[in-house]
Amino acid sequence: MKLSLETRNRGDVFIVHCQGRIVYRDEAAVLAQVVGEVLQQAKKLVLDLSGVTSIDSAGIGELALLQTWSQARNGNLKCAGASPLVMELLELTNLDSVLEIYPTLDAALESIREEQVGEEQVCADC
Repeated sequence: MKLSLETRNRGDVFIVHCQGRIVYRDEAAVLAQVVGEVLQQAKKLVLDLSGVTSIDSAGIGELALLQTWSQARNGNLKCAGASPLVMELLELTNLDSVLEIYPTLDAALESIREEQVGEEQVCADC
């Protein structure tokens, strides 16, 4: 199954739902293109990996690149819902120490909400 991407937003958070494979060539390139466009519009992004059935070294590289792009734009990229297989590959490549990975989409969104509350409290003290 090729990769299909669905983009939606919840408030100021964009969610990119990934379904299929993140592998060399078209799939990895399309993911980079879509996420690159989203990062030009938004600072907060969650990659929903719950529908990803497989990922190869090109896909792992794309995730690392997306994290770098996000940081360069002062963005906040989180990953959610990685299957045990995908999670194992992220751990083997040590990418789990670079990416913020949450077990579910809701957990990733809650993390963003908690960060926003923390930012508001800091600003209230300004």
